[in-house]
Amino acid sequence: MSDILTELYELVEERKTVREEGSYTAYLFDEGLDKILKKLGEECVETIIAAKNLKAAEGDSVELREALSNESSDLIYHLIVMLSELGVRPDEVEGVLRERMKKTGNLKQPGKTE
Repeated sequence: MSDILTELYELVEERKTVREEGSYTAYLFDEGLDKILKKLGEECVETIIAAKNLKAAEGDSVELREALSNESSDLIYHLIVMLSELGVRPDEVEGVLRERMKKTGNLKQPGKTE
């Protein structure tokens, strides 16, 4: 999956540099971080709702699985746009994830702050 995320990031970076008329990505960059964050938040909520709907159907609905896949794609896309806007590369996030995968026994205890 990291290949597609890297490709998407590179495409988003290109659209940030060459703002083609009619490009939704260019529109988001033109509107700025607040708009990007608003869309990211909306997609978070829509992904959660799609997940709840699929769970309620006990995972037995092609349409609801497709809806969750679509909303998850929207969420990832808008996350990539946000990262690009802030200059954070996917390999930075990947590095953190790789380090976290090495850890075991790091269950956070309820009620404790770090």
